[in-house]
Amino acid sequence: MDLLINMATTSIQTEVTQNWSKIFFFVLECVGIYFLSRKAEAKKKWMAFVPFIRYVLVGRIADREKEGRVLIGLRVLDWSMSLAMDFIDVADEVNSILETTGPVTVISSDLKLVFLLAAMDLAVWIAIIVYWIRLYLGICKRFKARNLWVVVMIFLEPLVFLLFALHKRYVYYPAEEKVADGARVSGARAKVLAEGLTVDITDRTVKDSGKEKRLLKDIHLSIPRGHMVLLLGGSGAGKTTFLNAVTGYEPANAQVLLDGKDIYKEYEKMKFDVGFVPQQDLMRGNDTVYRTLSDAGALRLPDNMNGLARKKRVRDVLESFGLAMLGDTLVDKLSGGQRKRLSIAMEFISDPGLFILDEPDSGLDGVVARGLFEKLRSIADEGRIVIVITHTPDRVIDLFDDVIVLAKDVDRTGRLAYYGPIREAEEFFEKDGMEQILLAINQKEEGGEGRANEFVAKYAQLISGETTMGKAGEN
Repeated sequence: MDLLINMATTSIQTEVTQNWSKIFFFVLECVGIYFLSRKAEAKKKWMAFVPFIRYVLVGRIADREKEGRVLIGLRVLDWSMSLAMDFIDVADEVNSILETTGPVTVISSDLKLVFLLAAMDLAVWIAIIVYWIRLYLGICKRFKARNLWVVVMIFLEPLVFLLFALHKRYVYYPAEEKVADGARVSGARAKVLAEGLTVDITDRTVKDSGKEKRLLKDIHLSIPRGHMVLLLGGSGAGKTTFLNAVTGYEPANAQVLLDGKDIYKEYEKMKFDVGFVPQQDLMRGNDTVYRTLSDAGALRLPDNMNGLARKKRVRDVLESFGLAMLGDTLVDKLSGGQRKRLSIAMEFISDPGLFILDEPDSGLDGVVARGLFEKLRSIADEGRIVIVITHTPDRVIDLFDDVIVLAKDVDRTGRLAYYGPIREAEEFFEKDGMEQILLAINQKEEGGEGRANEFVAKYAQLISGETTMGKAGEN
């Protein structure tokens, strides 16, 4: 008995020494699965570190949980047969030792049994490889990666998982979903523009009374520089939430790039590259126009800009917005149009590449509003991106290039119902004018036609299957 114990101990020590690389590979695989599950926002990430069970987690990420569970059974079966083979090997070693001391046999290994176990083990491993490939194909689909990555995963799975998890190029897209009337997730991916805005929003959720509420889902678009874009949507469609996600003020589960730079990851550096003009201005009425703009410059202009350059920038912006003659005028004495121009100038002072305005024409008459939008058009023509919300789009629609239409789907989640050129939008919705489009997507209880889900599904169908999507940006 002591001899058997010593042999078993020696065998275990030898096995551990010889297989340290397997242990390292196992740990690396667990780490890769863990980081992959974080990017996919999968639940029960701890499963990544549990032998066998971790395949359920991989299956959930790949939207192939059934394959993951089958793989668990196959790996357990393979492990059991390996133990049986090891037991037979130990028995043979014991027999060979005892035979030298006399005709004694502790255990007899049947050659047929050995061949049977070996054949079964081979069959199990073939099945394991098949199910691995199925899982890997699912991973590639969810990350919009080429299927050729499967070959690399077979040999270097942990490294590929880490690459998908950590590289910003690979964005996780949940499995396509269908709701009651067919409005589905498109699975599209925005075309990354070297000069422009790239938005890939998987979703935006908040906690409401302890429950998770989804505000936005499946919004992907690319806007090139020089474009002026209308943001259209009914009440509660998620327009403000969308803008807050784009600016980084309220980040979503998304990737937002401006000229290829990640706004979320480089927020402190890029926050002044994005100008946002709210509907209500934040100006002190007892300050002069010049002082108001100068104070905005002190906050938004680079710290290394000298005083003379700062003053020149303030004067240039006042001139550009037709406010040069009003520099000494108190804000309270300005007309509605002048006040709105000053509010825009405060954001424009830092020369942002992306300019967003929430109802800049609110409270303005038609002539003044038209003049304001013509100024915004000139800002876009200088090579900037201008995104505008307005409740009277048709009176200035000729100044816009594209339109983003957001609508509430059957789950009351803000979805992308259309993005592209103005005239193509009218053809898509079979409507004349933006206000008619808005009427079509509004809920019936809001006086609309209640067709939001129809157009969300139609647009998702239009762009589904494309690996990149930049509808307006390609024109």
